[in-house]
Amino acid sequence: MIIEVYSPTIRRKEMDAVLTVMVEEKIGPGEQSARLIQMAKEHLRFDYCLALRSPAMALFFALKLLDLPPLSGVAVSALSPAYYVKVIEDAGFTAVFCDTGEACACPDAITIGAAIATAEKTPVRAAVLYHNLGFMPDMDGIAALGIPFIEDCSAAYMSGFGENKAGSFGVFTILGLEERDMLTSGGGALLYASERRNAAVLRNAGWSPPEYGLPDMNAAMALVQFRETEKNMQKREKIAELYTQSALRQGRHKLFVYPDGFEYNNYAFPLVLETGMKELIAYAKRKEIVVESAFSKTPAGIGLVKQDICPAACSISLRTALFPIYPRLGDAAALRVAKLIQTMP
Repeated sequence: MIIEVYSPTIRRKEMDAVLTVMVEEKIGPGEQSARLIQMAKEHLRFDYCLALRSPAMALFFALKLLDLPPLSGVAVSALSPAYYVKVIEDAGFTAVFCDTGEACACPDAITIGAAIATAEKTPVRAAVLYHNLGFMPDMDGIAALGIPFIEDCSAAYMSGFGENKAGSFGVFTILGLEERDMLTSGGGALLYASERRNAAVLRNAGWSPPEYGLPDMNAAMALVQFRETEKNMQKREKIAELYTQSALRQGRHKLFVYPDGFEYNNYAFPLVLETGMKELIAYAKRKEIVVESAFSKTPAGIGLVKQDICPAACSISLRTALFPIYPRLGDAAALRVAKLIQTMP
């Protein structure tokens, strides 16, 4: 049996929740969506939230609510989701790419500051921070730059620094619910604000039609996943510990680095390779395990960013591999992947 690199966390409980909604014949935005917002509020401690049909829609709304001048520069990592560029342009702004560290998935205050300093023709007035692969930089340093920023913690739900979890730092926060996000409900996103002042802006943004709202089928799945968070996190941690030991034994390929005090949610298990990506993918395929490039669908990965502008991000986009890690992965499959990591070329 082939072990896929991603697998949505859908079990019997999620399917039963969706079936209940379908039996009640209320599949559009409604009661389940309202219940999801209430449950998410208990977990995420925000002041106000909108449940929307997609992360792209949530990003567009958040950008417009920042009330920036037309054509303003918006700093984004070269390793952000590629759709960011389209949404930023559709909102009337310009994406300004910033670099990352050598073995880090995220930009930090230094690389964002460099992008701000060099963007003379397109002054940077905001940033969108995608916590790539669930990792986070030093958020205090970024806050000290003095520009508003939107957090996207779709992969970083439950990552953070002690009590200060991902999503609690930005003006607005996006929590995606797509197939490859930490919470997989088949689509949609929560757009929320933690501080009362920003929540008031979100609350007063005006009426939105039902067609923008998260359908109850998706909300029902997300409700189950919020309830199962602790159990799923424990399973991810157990698998990550197994993989880490294998990676340390093989010794050639690098684990990602992150700031002191950071607590990782084990969304992914990436390694920065010393050898070629194609060679590893072919080797894994012979073992019936899927390994893929971590950043193939980012601006750097699809060639929108020049090497001289973001050299570290462009380099890491070519050399970072992802290995299967998700709650539904059984013990036998996890051992197969761990053996692959230990013996990989």
